[in-house]
Amino acid sequence: MRIDLFTIVVDDYDTAIGFFTETLGFELIEDSPATTTDGRPKRWVVVRPPGAGTGILLARADGAHQRSAIGNQTAGRVGFFLRVDDFDAHHRRMRQAGVTFVREPRDEPYGRVAVFLDVAGNRWDLLG
Repeated sequence: MRIDLFTIVVDDYDTAIGFFTETLGFELIEDSPATTTDGRPKRWVVVRPPGAGTGILLARADGAHQRSAIGNQTAGRVGFFLRVDDFDAHHRRMRQAGVTFVREPRDEPYGRVAVFLDVAGNRWDLLG
């Protein structure tokens, strides 16, 4: 058993793809046309870190209820965790790419950590 995908609700597919692939260095696994359950066009967009098994389904918000979840999918808590081998290099590269860090790096018993926002405004821990 494993987690295959989880969803992040976004405002725009291409902006989200750019953030995850160009800014964070993820791979674009799939970007295929699809339809909603009522037949409207959408896209099936999956990204994931290189070598990872679990991917992120980037889902464009459909309607006011889903738009209200953008950036608040975990009620303001850190809900996503990105572990890297070289914390300082990744932190530096992400800062240079314009990623917003809302908590500066600190040392914890489980490693070095800093909190950043993704393209939708969700909080992530960068862990090293």
